Amino acid sequence: MKKLMRGLRQFQDTYVPSHKKLMATLAKGQSPNTLFITCSDSRVQPELITQAELGELFVIRNAGNIVPPFGATNGGEGATIEYAVKSLNVDHIIVCGHSSCGAMKGLLQIGQLEEKMPLVYNWLIHTEATRQLVEDNYNDLEKSDKLDMLVAENVLTQIENLRTYPAVRSMLHRGNLSLHGWIYNINDGSILAYDAERHAFVAPFSNLGKALNNNGSAHGAHAVSHMPGENRLARTQAERIFKGSY
Repeated sequence: MKKLMRGLRQFQDTYVPSHKKLMATLAKGQSPNTLFITCSDSRVQPELITQAELGELFVIRNAGNIVPPFGATNGGEGATIEYAVKSLNVDHIIVCGHSSCGAMKGLLQIGQLEEKMPLVYNWLIHTEATRQLVEDNYNDLEKSDKLDMLVAENVLTQIENLRTYPAVRSMLHRGNLSLHGWIYNINDGSILAYDAERHAFVAPFSNLGKALNNNGSAHGAHAVSHMPGENRLARTQAERIFKGSY
């Protein structure tokens, strides 16, 4: 607590005085461009990762960066999504999963959670589609490899769940909203973004790299990154991570 209090004092003594104009603007209202949905994991900080300023991100955080399908629950996620889309008029929604996700580890042993942590169990049921996809198709994988699969597939599952919300679907139809899937690697701070055209998780700067590389060689070759754990998987299994649920 003492550390937090020191941080609070530093914020008030240094940041606030040097950002008076921004603070005055934010006091009148917010106009974030992006809804950022990510895990509650303390190692994942949206504003730090993206270097976003105050007021730029509207954030939802929960265990496993889960978006329950529309009508599945009356929780805060749905209300926040609706508010972000219809009232704040965000242009982008990012679902950001991360390596070594505790919620995804729990999904691997969902049966053991019902008695130990019933609330966690009930929450993870909202992404049962992710668990079943991986269990049915990759039941022969080791736990660590399954975890990598779950992290990637879970991001894509939540993207699909977002499409079930009327407000989201309407804005997508108008072309006024874009959905993005990210994976944050805790080990090195790198990000992979899902590219729907390539049906792959790639470095988010890869399209820029290819555009700048007229001969289509070096930059393009270095553009594609690898998911956490890819080096432990057979080629076909690694390709499954990259291709997601397409």
